[in-house]
Amino acid sequence: MSSPERYIVPEWVRTMRADKALADAFPEHSRVAFQRSFDQGLVSLKGRQIERSSSVHGGDEILFSFPEVVAAKLRPVKIKLKVLFEDKSLLAIDKPAGMVVHPGAGTREDTLVHALLAHCAGSLSGIGGVERPGIVHRLDRETSGVIIVAKTDQAHRELARQFAERTVVKEYQALISGVPRLMSGSIKKAIGRNARHRHKMAVVEEGLGGRASWTDWTLVDHYGDLASLISCTLHTGRTHQIRVHMSSIGHPLLGDSAYGWKANTRMKRDPGRVMLHSARLCVIHPKTGKKLDLKAPLPADFKAQIRALKKG
Repeated sequence: MSSPERYIVPEWVRTMRADKALADAFPEHSRVAFQRSFDQGLVSLKGRQIERSSSVHGGDEILFSFPEVVAAKLRPVKIKLKVLFEDKSLLAIDKPAGMVVHPGAGTREDTLVHALLAHCAGSLSGIGGVERPGIVHRLDRETSGVIIVAKTDQAHRELARQFAERTVVKEYQALISGVPRLMSGSIKKAIGRNARHRHKMAVVEEGLGGRASWTDWTLVDHYGDLASLISCTLHTGRTHQIRVHMSSIGHPLLGDSAYGWKANTRMKRDPGRVMLHSARLCVIHPKTGKKLDLKAPLPADFKAQIRALKKG
């Protein structure tokens, strides 16, 4: 349990719910955090425990504490991470291809969350009452590049809001099959679950379960007629969005057999994975309000694939 804190309700307040009064006065803490305090009897007025819905008035002195943060059940595992940025509020990682972000069925103790619990030991403030990193967006196992993680409740809420309101700049680089006829394009096709293969996504009409999805792409380079390097900007964040959208226009990502890529004997190097890289992520820092522009260079396997395509 944290040390007790005192809050005097401003004189101008005629009447207000106790939980709202505290949440409004301390925006660095979530309303859920205060709800846990009320539920555990850690909020009092005039020596008596009060409930969330209790009314408080101007001049009332509220005494409150926060319950102890519960340690995550997952075991912290020391795994070397490439940190792009870190402070008390958040950190950004250049995730390697092959690393799973969240633990789940079939995963081992080598996920990004396991690594973050070790890396951030002692610096997590207890997101949702549990000592764990706040993952606000995801990258597929095979996708490399920038991923941002919150270390506090406040940072988690603010970053989640930015992603929800689509103010985050998200740029990816991808190697695709063939060469597009145009130098750039915009794909606005709704995406939903594949009706036959529930683990896959597909272009689906909005009225039939699809969610609006928008990807802009630009041709960066091409290698004969075999493959191309493109830059993509995401305006929405659907599962497998770039993979589904590029496949829908006849240019599946190299290595992406789930969405139509087929091995080509003319290709001197096997991609080995889906060739997609999160190159840039730009957010507003939740504490300072300044723009945070995060970039990750192309990884070694991506560069090797490009060299092989140039030789081919």
